[in-house]
Amino acid sequence: MDKRERLNDLINKLQDLNGLDDSQYRQLLKELPNTESENAKQNKASKVALFDAKTYDTEYFNLANNDIVELYPISAALDANNAVLAKGCKIVCIFVNDKCDASVIEVLASIGIELIALRCAGFNNVDLTACEKHGISVVRVPEYSPHAVAEHTVALMLMLNRHLHKAYLRNRSGQFVLDGLVGFDMFGKTVGVLGTGKIGTCVIDILTGFGCNILAFDKYPNPKLLKQDNVKFTTFDEIEAKSDIITLHIPLTETSKHLINTDSIKRMKKGVMLINTSRGGLVDTAALIKGLKNEHIGSAGLDVYEEEAGIFFHDISDRVLQDEVFARLLTFGNVVITSHQAFLTQEALSNIATTTLSNIKEFIDGKRMKALTNSVL
Repeated sequence: MDKRERLNDLINKLQDLNGLDDSQYRQLLKELPNTESENAKQNKASKVALFDAKTYDTEYFNLANNDIVELYPISAALDANNAVLAKGCKIVCIFVNDKCDASVIEVLASIGIELIALRCAGFNNVDLTACEKHGISVVRVPEYSPHAVAEHTVALMLMLNRHLHKAYLRNRSGQFVLDGLVGFDMFGKTVGVLGTGKIGTCVIDILTGFGCNILAFDKYPNPKLLKQDNVKFTTFDEIEAKSDIITLHIPLTETSKHLINTDSIKRMKKGVMLINTSRGGLVDTAALIKGLKNEHIGSAGLDVYEEEAGIFFHDISDRVLQDEVFARLLTFGNVVITSHQAFLTQEALSNIATTTLSNIKEFIDGKRMKALTNSVL
C-alpha cells in the first residue's frame, strides 16, 4: 500500500467514525496534507540523487547502504540543465566528470540541496566558493584504494614497455611475429614519481620490487620514503632530465594545470615514457602530441584526459568522435588509453560506497561544513 492508498484508507475510516461532526472532519482533512508534507520534509534529508550513476555504482552503494539513505540513481552527468532532477533531495552524490560550477550550484541551492558528496578524492570540478556562499557542505572520499590506481599505473608501464597491446592484436589476427616488440628491463631504470601521497607511495613500493631507482618530487615528502636507499627526493628539473619513466600522482590545481607542457617535455630525456593516472588537466595534450610526433616522448599511458567529460564513461561507438585532439591521440601505436579505469576494483568500489555513505550519515545526524570528517570546505 503506497502513501496515497494509506491516506485514502484513513479518510474512509474517519468518515465512518461516530461523534465526528462535519466541521471537525473538514479541519482534520485540511491538516492531513500538511502532516504528509512534514513527513516528506523529514525524509528528504535521507534522499540522495546519485548522478552519473553506472551499474557498478548502484550495485556497490546498494550493498553498503543498510537503509541509511534512499538512492535515486541518475545516469546523466550533473550539469546546469539537469540539476533540477535532484529536486526532493537534500543531497547529491557526484563523480569526477560531473559539472559543479557556480551556475550548477545556484540551481542546486534553489531546490534545497545542502550536501554535495563526492565519491572520489579530487574536487577540482566543484566551485567551493559558490558552495560556501550558498551554505552547501562538500565531502569527498580522500582514499578508497591507492593500490588499485598504483597497480593500474604499473600495468600501463608494462603494457607500453613490452608492447602487450600490439602483441595481443597481432596474435588475434594470426601474426605470431616478434618484430617491433622489443622492450627493456625495468630493473635498474630510473622512474620519476611526481607526488608521494598514498598512491605515489604504492607505485614506488611496486617499482622497488622491480629494482627501479626512484626520483621523487613532493612539497611534503613522505617520511617513510626518505629512509629508502632507492628513493631520492629531488627537483622537477632533475626528474625531467634523468627519468626513463615519469608518472603523475598529484592533484589538479591552478598551479599544477599543464604541468606537462611544451617546455617541460623539451627538458625530458629523449624517449621518455609518460604515465598519467591522476587528472587529465596535468598534461597539455597538444604539447604531448607534438612530443610524440617528434619522438621526444617514446610512449604514453593515459587513464585520464583533460577533455574526457562526454567521452569517458559513455558508449559513443555509433557517433563520429568530435574531439579532434583526442582522435589524433588515438592514432599513435605507442599510446595506451584507458577510460578513467584505474580506480575500478571491487575493493575500491566497496570503499567508495562505504565512505560516501558514512559522510552522508554524518550529515543526516546534523554535522555541517568543517564538522564533517571528510569536508573539503
